[in-house]
Amino acid sequence: MAHRTVREVMTTEVVTVSAGTPFKDLVTVLAERHISAVPVLDAGGRVTGLVSEIDLLRKEEYQEDPGARRPPHWRHGADRARADGLTAGDLMSSPAVTIRPEASVVEAARALDRQHVRRLVVIDGDGHLVGIVAPPDLLKIYLRSDEEIRDEIIHEVITEYLGTDPERVTVRVAAGQVTLGGEVEKKSMIRLAVKLAHSVDGVVNVAQALSYAIDDSHVPPVLDSRSGSSMT
Repeated sequence: MAHRTVREVMTTEVVTVSAGTPFKDLVTVLAERHISAVPVLDAGGRVTGLVSEIDLLRKEEYQEDPGARRPPHWRHGADRARADGLTAGDLMSSPAVTIRPEASVVEAARALDRQHVRRLVVIDGDGHLVGIVAPPDLLKIYLRSDEEIRDEIIHEVITEYLGTDPERVTVRVAAGQVTLGGEVEKKSMIRLAVKLAHSVDGVVNVAQALSYAIDDSHVPPVLDSRSGSSMT
């Protein structure tokens, strides 16, 4: 099934800064806009990095404090240098973790998990900023109504993909949880119906009570008329 794209869920009104933006101005932007990170753009509008609250907190992390545990020695190199930074260009994480707007929400969720980040910068083919996508954006798919989900399963899964008469199959959706009932033509279609229904955006879980007309799990042997033996 076709998943929603990053373009459909991303935030497009994004606050940006330049590499020369001073430290205190960065703190002010994050505080006043109630955001946790800001993309850094070059003069051509291309994304060169991302400054997050964590990047800014390094300045405080490396302050002298006899009562606080010191950061691990292996972090003293690049992180300490960034802690001494005064501008966005000094402090930013670069390159930013990016994704294209045509990527699916599944790809975006996997990228967030794999890269251990809280947001992805969405860029076009030329590296220009088009948006930001974060976990709350990706979770929007679970705000789809039960009716929307049911219609998609009936039309795209049952009718178009499986080619089954939708009058033979019942689809019930309650709070994103799908129950499939009725009858399909072949036993092998049951597992496929459940898998495809589960892939519909907004589905929380799928249960099934499907029956079948033909058991195609055991293919009978074909008799070889020339030898009289069976062929499998």
